[in-house]
Amino acid sequence: MLRKFRVVAAALCFALITLLFLDFTGTLHAWLGWLAKIQFLPAILALNVGVVIFLVAMTLLFGRIYCSVICPLGVMQDIFSHFAGKRKRNRFSYSPAKSWLRWGVLVAFVAAMVAGFGAIAILVAPYSAYGRIAQNLLSPLWKWGNNVLAFLAERVDSYAFYSTEVWIGSLATFAVAAVTLIVVGYLAWRGGRTYCNTICPVGTVLGALSRLSLFKPVIDTTKCIDCKRCGRNCKSSCIDVENHSIDYSRCVVCFDCIESCSKGAIKYTLRTKAEKAEKAEAPVDKSRKNFLVGATLLAASAAKAQEMKVDGGYATIIDKQAPNRKTPLTPPGSESARNMAAHCTGCQLCVAACPNQVLRPSADLKTFMQPTMSYEKGYCRPECNNCSQVCPAGAIKPLTLAEKTSTRIGHAVWVRKNCIVITDEVECGNCERHCPSGAITMVPIDKENRRSRKIPTINKHRCIGCGACENLCPARPFSAIYVKGFSEHRTL
Repeated sequence: MLRKFRVVAAALCFALITLLFLDFTGTLHAWLGWLAKIQFLPAILALNVGVVIFLVAMTLLFGRIYCSVICPLGVMQDIFSHFAGKRKRNRFSYSPAKSWLRWGVLVAFVAAMVAGFGAIAILVAPYSAYGRIAQNLLSPLWKWGNNVLAFLAERVDSYAFYSTEVWIGSLATFAVAAVTLIVVGYLAWRGGRTYCNTICPVGTVLGALSRLSLFKPVIDTTKCIDCKRCGRNCKSSCIDVENHSIDYSRCVVCFDCIESCSKGAIKYTLRTKAEKAEKAEAPVDKSRKNFLVGATLLAASAAKAQEMKVDGGYATIIDKQAPNRKTPLTPPGSESARNMAAHCTGCQLCVAACPNQVLRPSADLKTFMQPTMSYEKGYCRPECNNCSQVCPAGAIKPLTLAEKTSTRIGHAVWVRKNCIVITDEVECGNCERHCPSGAITMVPIDKENRRSRKIPTINKHRCIGCGACENLCPARPFSAIYVKGFSEHRTL
């Protein structure tokens, strides 16, 4: 029953955390956001001491339960391995631990984080890697499916579904997500938990702790008939059947070995009992413990699309292009570009949670895959604080709506040569009408003629950098007004 409980728990966690990234309605985060906050690396970066203590204590008690139940990338590997096992059963065999590679990756990971190269280090972080896969590869498929349902519902006069735009925030991040899926999927298909036990820095840390776990799988040499079925079903390749021993640093407590043993020679028991069994059987053979990885569910692949927009089916509407901002815009609550770079894991949960398509992964090498703001598709609405509520790593700190509307992330700048009041000699005033902070006022071009066309003037001290003016400016392809970011956020 242990394996069945583990599989059900893993499937439930995997499905719910995947829904966090697929939810474009913004309704699930209030209920399921805690699943992101109990991930190991985000909890450390957020200095969430309670969660870190809980995960460490759970590992010291039961072994690497985190890897087999809570970690979405670990469960995804089990899915690939499960389907590979349909083609070839009993396909695994014991292999010695590659300690030099495991600890080498961990040391390099920590060094990169400390040195300020976190955007590169998080390429191998498990939760972040899965977040990018879900957001960039699964989310477009999910939205396309929703749009098909919306199309069909509309034909029967139903509004149970509504269409949403499908877009790729960053081609570079899309490529990274696709490569990650291919590499991790291939390793899982061929060798089960190879990624977890050779590359994953979280797996290495928890593996060191799991050596001391109170409960462990143990091989009873008096019952073992050396059939090697446990070793051939161990996705972690950590059961040495010849010596009746288990490498507990790689065991992810999947219970596959226990289920595969027809003689009941493997038990999940207290460490004290295991130690006594080892001493009793020492003259005959080294008796040790056994455990392994597993889980079930299904994760899909990638896609990309963007349709050309037309007005009435005739005139092509030119898409807006982002201005060249010297200082990137970071979301309200991130406090500064430095805080974002130091804490962000690049999981892109905030990108998935943004209903206005303002957040997108950065393509800059210094902040690669971390969220940056751009206003071609929407603007940062004062009534929305989703990104600050879902961030599990403390990169975007929680803000109330009142705090958000008083946080200045930048200020607007008017570009005279782009303004249609100048170029097309027409009246506009769009920027003033939509400014939520009243920072824009229209004044006559000719100060001596009040009836002359009006152009915007900006009170930089009142502007909060929400981007409503930039997004709603009718000028194409570049807006006549854009937001210049602050490296340190300010308060009104």
